[in-house]
Amino acid sequence: MDHRFADRRAVLAAAGGMLLLGGPMGDRAWAAPVFPDHPFALGVAAGDPWPDGFVIWTRLAPRPLEPHGGMPALAVVVRWEVAEDPRFARIVRSGEALARPELAHSVHVEVSGLRPQRPYWYRFRIPGGEVSSAGTARTAPGAAETPARLRLASAGCQHFQAGHYTAWRHLSLESDLDAIFHYGDYIYEGGALAQPPTIEDAAGRPLDRRHIGGETYSLDDYRLRYAQYKTDPDLQAAHAAAAFITSFDDHEVDNNWASDFDQDGTPPAVFHLRRAAALQAWYEHMPVRRAQFPVGGGVRMFRRLDYGRMLRMHVLDTRTYRSDQLCEHPGQANCRGEDGPQATMLGPVQEAWLGEGLKSGARWNLIAQQVFVMPANRRFADGRFQPGGGDTWNGYPAARRRLVQAISAANLRNVVIATGDAHIHAVGVVPLRDDEPDGPAAATEFLATSISSGGDGAPETEGTRAMLAGSPNIRLVNAQRGYQLFDVAADEWRTDVKVVDTIQRPGGALTTLARFAVSPERPGLDRR
Repeated sequence: MDHRFADRRAVLAAAGGMLLLGGPMGDRAWAAPVFPDHPFALGVAAGDPWPDGFVIWTRLAPRPLEPHGGMPALAVVVRWEVAEDPRFARIVRSGEALARPELAHSVHVEVSGLRPQRPYWYRFRIPGGEVSSAGTARTAPGAAETPARLRLASAGCQHFQAGHYTAWRHLSLESDLDAIFHYGDYIYEGGALAQPPTIEDAAGRPLDRRHIGGETYSLDDYRLRYAQYKTDPDLQAAHAAAAFITSFDDHEVDNNWASDFDQDGTPPAVFHLRRAAALQAWYEHMPVRRAQFPVGGGVRMFRRLDYGRMLRMHVLDTRTYRSDQLCEHPGQANCRGEDGPQATMLGPVQEAWLGEGLKSGARWNLIAQQVFVMPANRRFADGRFQPGGGDTWNGYPAARRRLVQAISAANLRNVVIATGDAHIHAVGVVPLRDDEPDGPAAATEFLATSISSGGDGAPETEGTRAMLAGSPNIRLVNAQRGYQLFDVAADEWRTDVKVVDTIQRPGGALTTLARFAVSPERPGLDRR
């Protein structure tokens, strides 16, 4: 283990104990709070399950769309409870935490001392006052256990202005979920659309889901944007239904950002200010652990979670440490002019961390990340060939070769990659060699479509047809909205590709578009 990370975790643990879980209240605490409205308007959430517990989250915001969520600049004591039953008749853990104004009155509690691989229910309350809605989360299996089955979901890209979060509502009703991987684009940073898509309410009337305010730059801007998104009842239902394992992609900060660079050529020192504000707001609104506490203007998002001997989940950060995007045409500004062997998607430290983690001996390795890994080229009906986008691993071929080499060096045939970002379902394999896309494979990739970004979409478009024609390693492409379900057993990984028929009107129907199976003995796909 890199000693810098070990030292950093020690600092964060000490900071977390004071800042997040209690500590002296001083004279700035609100002794007997009376709120103008229900203080838990943004719901509750859980995240990052371990065998003995998980994180539980809420944020006090009685008026979420007003400055500071309608809260004064005072800390507030919040009581939390975890129970073995939904009626909270058997409370097994409880305590108090401080909701601090420095963190937008968010609360992150790392619950421990629970039993492995079983559901629990949690809630928050103001002592002597209001109570939040309840959520449920399942602990992970013990380190020595091989469970009969795990059930995970993959979803993300939820542009508020694009339509209803119908897919989140359907996902909240899925049974026996161990966790939901959110691959990023939880918010979008742009201002209100001048011509938003037509969205209707239940009575068929136009519904205004435009962003409040302009493009996000300041900490207050990002906090308001998260608050607007989290007021959605379907998103709240999904959070309450299962633990989330959250990452971030580009729109949590700025479209296509990479390390120190945005897409507009802003001086890095100036962009760092925006990135720091964005990542603090991300932490404040996500159910993540103290290890993700923002330090020095950044967040260490990459981490791994183990589900006994069945599965090791490597959650990657493909934004913070990457090289700038490669220029895609002559004269393009604000990009990397030349490709080379040192170009990186993960950075050397994260690459080494992933390589070591792949040697765990787990039955399955899940690489949970943000952007296309597999080659995804397009060949159009008129013969035009369009290579894969430069913001994906296609624009970092040397980094992709190193990833494939790390998988091969560990002699692994059980690697599955979960991806998002592209607003399509795409199912295929990562080939051992880029110049042999239909040759031997290193890993299987399931790219899940968006929750809402892109509007209703369509089962088939010119772009999806072109991708299938230009990418022999890809078996399915679909441009509707939805999510994916992973049913994982020791001898088979099964993925259900789910789609909804509309998000621009409420009540969209959910169907299973396709079902694929993967063997842990070899990468590849069997369609069921």
